[in-house]
Amino acid sequence: MTDPNTAGTAPRGPLADIRVVDLSRLAPGPYCTMLLADLGAEVIVVGGGRAGVPIPELSRGKRLIALNLKAPEGRAALHALVKTADVLVEGFRPGVAARLGAGYAELAALNPRLVYCSITGFGQDGPRALEAGHDITYLALSGVLGAMGPKDRPPALPLNLVADFAGGSLMGAIGILAAVIEAKTSGKGQYIDAAMLDGALSLMAMHLPLWKTPLFPARGAGLLVGDAPFYRTYPCADGRFVAVGALEGHFFARLWQALDLGAVPDHMAEAEWPEIERRLAATFLTRPRDAWTQHFAGTDACVAPVLEPGEVWDEPHNAARHPDCGPHAVPAVPRLSRTPATARPLDTADHSRAVLAELGLSEAEIAAAVDPVDPNDRSGLSWPPELR
Repeated sequence: MTDPNTAGTAPRGPLADIRVVDLSRLAPGPYCTMLLADLGAEVIVVGGGRAGVPIPELSRGKRLIALNLKAPEGRAALHALVKTADVLVEGFRPGVAARLGAGYAELAALNPRLVYCSITGFGQDGPRALEAGHDITYLALSGVLGAMGPKDRPPALPLNLVADFAGGSLMGAIGILAAVIEAKTSGKGQYIDAAMLDGALSLMAMHLPLWKTPLFPARGAGLLVGDAPFYRTYPCADGRFVAVGALEGHFFARLWQALDLGAVPDHMAEAEWPEIERRLAATFLTRPRDAWTQHFAGTDACVAPVLEPGEVWDEPHNAARHPDCGPHAVPAVPRLSRTPATARPLDTADHSRAVLAELGLSEAEIAAAVDPVDPNDRSGLSWPPELR
């Protein structure tokens, strides 16, 4: 049904009047600003020096410029840009941005409305603030890693989704949106200290208190970690897997009945678990994964195929909701009815001269400020040595 609020007009994201300057390099900052771009913000990525080219998968909807922040002209150009901005995002270790002329105190003096977000591993203070780390480091220190994986194997890594993207990117975006809303009333920006470790700790809000209780007695033990036979994966005849999530009684009954396994056992009685697991495992091995997918369609038994990344966009539901995504990430979610998010095209061109000309810089000032991007330089995909 057509929304009368959008009929006859082009969609305009809710952040269409927000300008974001992105100084970040690794995944958490660029993913955060890509979400803001999907929501309509104008995002200008400032590269240059040893930064290399940005991560292309996280650069859609952004304009890319390159400034030499070691030169006074480059810092002056950045300052001119910041005066027009609402938000700045950076991901350097504490103190590095200030040495580049891009610290909060210096930029806030130029633009008191500026919302300045630092996304780092450990935050701006504390004994580890200056230490190096990656997603696995923050998972280890937050209890996430110690809680994941089977009992008889080492802890399992959930890609770098938890600390980098959830704990860093999403928590940073929440802080930015909150500060932008507050600035509309106060007229003042503020500093956001978004630590990936803090974010991972927050994501453990329900699970940390449950540790060593019957619901979560140990790694690999409990209802939601693969120990229960009705909430885990099973191999199929073709070596692929199905995911079974029949946690509640009525879902488990539908699972059992759909498999025609006879009388429904008490699935919450742990004494029954070995026999339930044996029968489910043996049954799922009798057919390939996709046959089970068809078998359980529409049954509400909470059984789904475990898709490999290359299969995701062939899944009918994903394809129906995101028909234009192809192999790329979907626009920022959740959906907004009147001002929807839009995944704008990737533009890898160097917009340095155009952006600086819009700020009123002369040709001579632009020439002295820019640091041309080498499209073959991939060093931006890892921390530059001077930031270690």
